[in-house]
Formats: sequence, structure tokens, C-alpha cells
Amino acid sequence: MLRALTSVLRLPRPWKPLRTRGCASDGAAGDWEIQVRSLTGPEQGITEILMNRPRARNALGNVFVSELLEALAQLREDRQVRVLLFRSGVKGVFCAGADLKEREQMSEAEVEFFVQRLRGMMNEIASSAIMGLIETTRGLLPGAGGTQRLPRCLGVALAKELIFTGRRLNGAQAQVLGLVNHAVAQNEEGNAAYHRALALAQEILPQAPIAVRLGKVAIDRGMEVDIASGMAIEGICYAQNIPTQDRLEGMAAFREKRPPKFVGK
Repeated sequence: MLRALTSVLRLPRPWKPLRTRGCASDGAAGDWEIQVRSLTGPEQGITEILMNRPRARNALGNVFVSELLEALAQLREDRQVRVLLFRSGVKGVFCAGADLKEREQMSEAEVEFFVQRLRGMMNEIASSAIMGLIETTRGLLPGAGGTQRLPRCLGVALAKELIFTGRRLNGAQAQVLGLVNHAVAQNEEGNAAYHRALALAQEILPQAPIAVRLGKVAIDRGMEVDIASGMAIEGICYAQNIPTQDRLEGMAAFREKRPPKFVGK
């Protein structure tokens, strides 16, 4: 799964760790839990975050969360990044959810602080609530946003059923419910989901980056308010896009019947 995908057109850059605080996972020096790679060639603009904590099945522990938060903070300021793709370095696993073994060793104050950071991280990456569901099977309440995101995604009744029962879902079931957009059959390498995600990233990549970013803001913020307020948020975002070079380029390309060349300005 970690083999570099090479072709005549694309040679990905190697994985690299972020200069984060703290030490490596599982006590092995230099074994970073979060690594970052920027693709090149036709896929330049796509950046991948690799989650690589195999002994804990990518469970969300202190070091993992610290490294991921710092990676996101650095990438947020990088205007060369147009699409961010999360992938797992652990075959057969994306993320096991909270690291309950580590949390068991925390004091109440440490747990509260950690969950606050975890909730902030989930908000940052607009993660699905499904990660928090299985906590109910271990006597815990979803604390990273599951009780709030899931009802907004599936409705109150179904969210209560899933959280109260702690039911586990496979990919096909999650797609039927609308928790995930796509479910794919696994391949021999165990990275079919990654290839589907990369294909989606390639669809987003050529679009105007400012318009995509503002569209994301309008959708995310609009979902938190009533529709009238949401329309106002959309209007504010639309106004910010009007003076951009990309908007003019898009109209010119349409008029001249050619593909647009967006530059993010």
C-alpha cells in the first residue's frame, strides 16, 4: 500500500514527517505517525496525509493528534495545496477511533483537554461522526462531535439508534445510509479506497481553488444556521469571488470554448 505509484507522467515526492513536537509512536525513534507528501506532474496541487500507526490501528492518541494538528496548521497556509487526501499506511484499516488504552491512563483533566483537542481536529477536517460511534460499546459517550454531526447527517432518530446501540457498519451499509459517498470493492493491494479517493481529488484539482474554498465555507457555515442566514453567507462568499482573476478566466474560457487555466488569484 505504501509503494510509490510511478508512471511516465507522475513521480510522487517521498513521504516526509512534519516538524512536530513530541516523539515518534510506539517508542521507535524516527517512526512518525503522520507523514505528508505532495504529488507532482499532472497531480501537482494534491497533497496526501499518511496515517501510519500500525500497532494501534491508527487509533487517535496524543502523539497522533499532535502531529496531525500541526500538519493541518502548516498545510492551511500553503496556497499550493488545492486538494488534501487522507490515507492509511495500515493495510485494512483507516482509523480505529479513540485510543482507549492510552486514555485509560489519563487523569480526568487530561481526558477533558485531550477530547477538546480531538473535537477541534475533527472540526478541522470535517470528519464523519462514524469514528465516535463505537465508543458507546465501551461505556463511553461520543465526545469528538459524533452526537452533533450524526443527527445532522442522518436525522435524529437514526442517529440515536446507531449511537445507543454502538452498531458497527461496513462500507456498503455506510453508503446506503449516506455516511460515505462511495464504497468500492477491495483489490489485492488493499488500497482500492485510496484509488477512488485519488480519482475524486483529480476531479476537484482543475477547478478554481478560490471558488472551491469559498463554496466549502458557504456549505459548512450555512449548515449551522437557518436557510435565510445561509443565503446571506453564500452572498458574502460570492462577493469575495467576484474580483478574482479566476472568475474572469472562467468566463473567458467559456466564451473562447477552451479549458480554463485557474491560478488561485
